[in-house]
Amino acid sequence: MAVIKSICVYCGSSFGASPRYAVIADELGREMGRRGMRLVYGGGRVGLMGKVADAVLKAGGQVTGIIPKHLEDAEVGHQGLTELKIVDSMHTRKRMMFDQSDAFVILPGGAGTLDETFEIITWRQLKLHDKPVVILNVDGYWDKLIGLFDHVIDNGFARPSVRQLFSVVNGVGRLFDLLAQQPETADTDYPERM
Repeated sequence: MAVIKSICVYCGSSFGASPRYAVIADELGREMGRRGMRLVYGGGRVGLMGKVADAVLKAGGQVTGIIPKHLEDAEVGHQGLTELKIVDSMHTRKRMMFDQSDAFVILPGGAGTLDETFEIITWRQLKLHDKPVVILNVDGYWDKLIGLFDHVIDNGFARPSVRQLFSVVNGVGRLFDLLAQQPETADTDYPERM
């Protein structure tokens, strides 16, 4: 079985319309910290980003934040992390987040979260990695995204196997059960091939 030590969490820099999103972000962070898993994320201290980071830290876990200089002020870079890396661009940020993570979890978020989600799923489709990608579908938040994948498949722009590139869970407990079942990856040389 693959050992998941670091999880990259993609999520919003705001809290969204439902208080449940923050509750789940907090639950995810606490469970990661309790299990000794490191959080890798976008480095902000606001919104769901800040909520999950604070929860990991409070539970005794480690957090690496990676934030571009131009967003450090807008997303209010979190100064209380184990490590905060300030980088030159979004491309550098996303690459570093990928390199330092064993799995990817998607919480509710906006356009930036969608960008990261599509990119990491596409990289998996192109066989640039085989790390788990899990959508945490809080109260059906991602139902329309999942429906969009079905729409793309139904209209002949993707094979049905695209649905195997990611998993969907409704709760934090199920997320960790799923990650514990992940097989070893066949090739650990992914970053160099990208």
